[in-house]
Amino acid sequence: MKHKRCENCEKDLVGRTDKKFCDAYCKSAYHYKKSIDEAPSFYNKVDNQLKKNRRILKHYNKAGKATVRTTILLEDGFDPNFFTHYWKNAKGQVYLFVYEYGFLKTVERDNEKYVLVIWQDYMSNE
Repeated sequence: MKHKRCENCEKDLVGRTDKKFCDAYCKSAYHYKKSIDEAPSFYNKVDNQLKKNRRILKHYNKAGKATVRTTILLEDGFDPNFFTHYWKNAKGQVYLFVYEYGFLKTVERDNEKYVLVIWQDYMSNE
């Protein structure tokens, strides 16, 4: 009789005939190694960038409104092409949002900057 082996550590398996791993640790380790070896999916790339953008916007906007030079955000890994939604104010300015953290690109004294805001309830009504 041929013994099946654990797909992670290759020890002989005991128990059910359809068993693939000797324990939960081996199962987890196998799938972790597999995920590292595979190229990240498009979904994962987008999701990771959204999380990074949110983390960066949150870091620089502790007071609820802030202005930060574009270069500072970009150096931290911020990518303005990844956002979840937008809001247009009465002046016609379009704020892009990453969940509850918004940003608006502006130019002040020949310096590109982002005005950072936090989503407010009144923004839902317009």
